[in-house]
Amino acid sequence: MNKQVIFGIGAVVLAIPALALAYWLISPYFIDDEVDEDFIYSVQAEIPDDMTQADAEATMVSAAEGDDKEMNDDMPAEENVAVQLSMGTFIEIDAVHKGEGSATIFELPDGTNLLRFENFRVTNGPDLHVYLSTSDSVTDAIDLGQLKGNVGNQNYEIPADFDVSSAQTVIIYCVPFSVVFSTAALAP
Repeated sequence: MNKQVIFGIGAVVLAIPALALAYWLISPYFIDDEVDEDFIYSVQAEIPDDMTQADAEATMVSAAEGDDKEMNDDMPAEENVAVQLSMGTFIEIDAVHKGEGSATIFELPDGTNLLRFENFRVTNGPDLHVYLSTSDSVTDAIDLGQLKGNVGNQNYEIPADFDVSSAQTVIIYCVPFSVVFSTAALAP
């Protein structure tokens, strides 16, 4: 074989993985991945510090029984109510990395915690993950897993051993390039 044929074969062999890598890196910027997960719970704001859980439940039962008020047939069953603990809005990081929508932490009726994105949209990218941080850095965060989609409503389970009262920021993070795509500062 002459050197030109060998060079041509070598170029093709190298070009195929290079093109695959380029597609993996660049295509997410042009393709939206939509998700629309349900949230089956009715929402209750966090219980005020001066009210006990029993008082809050009594208030809900009192309202459900009428207590001199007209009964609301649409009132959710107590076991279907999620308590909103904190919420934030996604922001634009720079001209390329943009986010919008809300991030909310809920305590579900079974005592577990859930992070929910609503009206969510973020610039797409390769291998984006959802981090829940006790500061504004991924070094103080837990990884809730790969982002399900860059557009739409979605839910992420929060591990039971994570103290949600310490959560300050939700971070959308590109793992391969260590780049923050968007953040949402959480407030009660």
